[in-house]
Amino acid sequence: MNSVLNPLKRFVSNKNTVTIIGVILVLVLLYWGYSTQVNNSVKPVTVPVAAKTIQPRTQITAEMISTIDISSIAVVENVYTNQNQVIGMYSNVNTIIPEGSMFYHQALVEKDKLPDSAFFDMAEDEIPYLFSVNLETTFGNSIFPGSKIDIYMKAIDDDNKIMVGKLLADVKVLAVKDNAGNDVFENTEEQRDPEYLVFGLPDDIHILLRKARYLTTGAVELFPVPHGGTVPSEGELRVSTEYLKDFINSKTVILEGQEGTVSGEDDTNSED
Repeated sequence: MNSVLNPLKRFVSNKNTVTIIGVILVLVLLYWGYSTQVNNSVKPVTVPVAAKTIQPRTQITAEMISTIDISSIAVVENVYTNQNQVIGMYSNVNTIIPEGSMFYHQALVEKDKLPDSAFFDMAEDEIPYLFSVNLETTFGNSIFPGSKIDIYMKAIDDDNKIMVGKLLADVKVLAVKDNAGNDVFENTEEQRDPEYLVFGLPDDIHILLRKARYLTTGAVELFPVPHGGTVPSEGELRVSTEYLKDFINSKTVILEGQEGTVSGEDDTNSED
């Protein structure tokens, strides 16, 4: 018996043997852990995807959804994994969901939380203004949200002479709307004609522009002109021509003491 145990004791007590056994055990554990992790990562998960391209502000219906099996490692935390969570939701503003795409949390909103992106970039002290346009005055739909334009004014002065000049400079366009209030550029499958440019104005400039639009004398016409080239303007919104401002005020009543009143004495940020 001892003849059998002694070699075994010598084998176990050998440091090299113990090291080799330990290394083998570690490798086995590592392989088992790695294999388990890989298997869990590639384990297929069924997720809903768009069965067709979904345009912004569209309610998601069952017909718009299909399902695919995908490795669980590709499903991140902000992906809906149950189609019942998706049905009835709306695609977010300015969000097109391509065919075959998974549904991400930030791409879908509830109806009562569907915002109008036109007012996202408006400063707290600005007032929204809808400026009437058409396909011609937008230069064939070439005025986009985010671009800057100038507002020109045409009128007949007291000497019966026609005058044309830049009234406002560097007006930032927040949105381009059609006659139903839809964003012209948010839907790639519909042809929408521009009806309004949306921008925000400080109160004094807002009143000035309103006065110009309401003038019935002088044959006043206002029209937008986009900046040339593709480089965005770094200038601030301002009254560009003091003469036109004085002409508008001379034809309208100035309400003294009203907050935001435009007067001929206020020439801040103006240039002749």
